[in-house]
Amino acid sequence: MISPGNLIIGIIAGAFGLSYFIYGKKQGEMIFMLTGIALLSYPYFFNGIVILIILGLILLPLPFVLKK
Repeated sequence: MISPGNLIIGIIAGAFGLSYFIYGKKQGEMIFMLTGIALLSYPYFFNGIVILIILGLILLPLPFVLKK
């Protein structure tokens, strides 16, 4: 059963994932596209607010760290 917290985190992660994917596609940056796909899909595989927040906080800055 999905909790309201999981749903909200999934929506936020999906919004960031979609924006990362669109940005990566327009700029030709594969790392942004892959991170966007990861942000769009990881809430489906993990259940628990803490793990969702931790993974989101790891994935969000990932393209900027790897790009340097």
